[in-house]
Amino acid sequence: MDLGLFGINMNVLAARPAAALDVARAAEAAGWDSVWTGEHYVLPDPRAAGSPAPPETPMLDPFVALAAIAACTSTLRVATGVTVVPVHHPIKLAKQVASLDRLSGGRFLFGVGAGYLAAEFAALDVPLAGRGARMDDHLAAMRALWTQAPAAHDGTHSRFSAVRAEPRPVQQPGPPLHVGGYAARSYERAVTQGQGWYGFALGPEATEACVAALRRALDEHDRPDDLGPLQISVTPDPRLDLDDATLAAYAALGVTRLIPLGPWRGREEPDAIIRFVDDLAARVARHPDLAAATGPRP
Repeated sequence: MDLGLFGINMNVLAARPAAALDVARAAEAAGWDSVWTGEHYVLPDPRAAGSPAPPETPMLDPFVALAAIAACTSTLRVATGVTVVPVHHPIKLAKQVASLDRLSGGRFLFGVGAGYLAAEFAALDVPLAGRGARMDDHLAAMRALWTQAPAAHDGTHSRFSAVRAEPRPVQQPGPPLHVGGYAARSYERAVTQGQGWYGFALGPEATEACVAALRRALDEHDRPDDLGPLQISVTPDPRLDLDDATLAAYAALGVTRLIPLGPWRGREEPDAIIRFVDDLAARVARHPDLAAATGPRP
């Protein structure tokens, strides 16, 4: 089971960006697979029901933060967890993704989601209704820009023709897509378009329910052969103690990448985050059976 660290662009690692680079280098040295960003451009103030964090939470732009991390590492994957695709213009987002994939030498994992925070959509002047269809259209538009020359797309929400965007991503036909969300359509997207699915703040019981839903989606929808086995990435519920039994429970469910938020106590102390990174990597290494997770199969 690979390890990813969530929140590399948040809290103290946003307020003190040099600390984020130290944490990323420590994760790479300890053998972690990846670091992941959150994405919210604005948060409701005062905090509203459903808001993921207090409004004063520091949060760097994901693509800026990951570009800096990519420049100071060589093997660590950099990932968005997740990019809220409907609030972006697809041409601009395609350029950001391609640029980061180039800058990282093909180490970018593109975590995507449809979003849910009404206040943020309203502030960005994007309708919340129909966001799933908007996301599908934007993803198709981006794939056209990454694979066609010249590129054309005639969608419901974006249209263009006789254009070209270079350079293209190193990874073709685009960086690996990891689809977040818990609706039936999200599971379908993961199965038919993504290398993987991503669940956030889930305990083993909730993870088991999501894996069962993914198995049903694999039964009901054709998965293109070139996508390979479906990867399962999960950020554990931050209230959980990640003891050996809990790690083994996630692995037994088929989780291929565990993406914890880091230590709840000491989360504002970069040294505590680095100690967490070193300790968790060492404990996973002592249990070779954790490497057996392969994700759900049809």
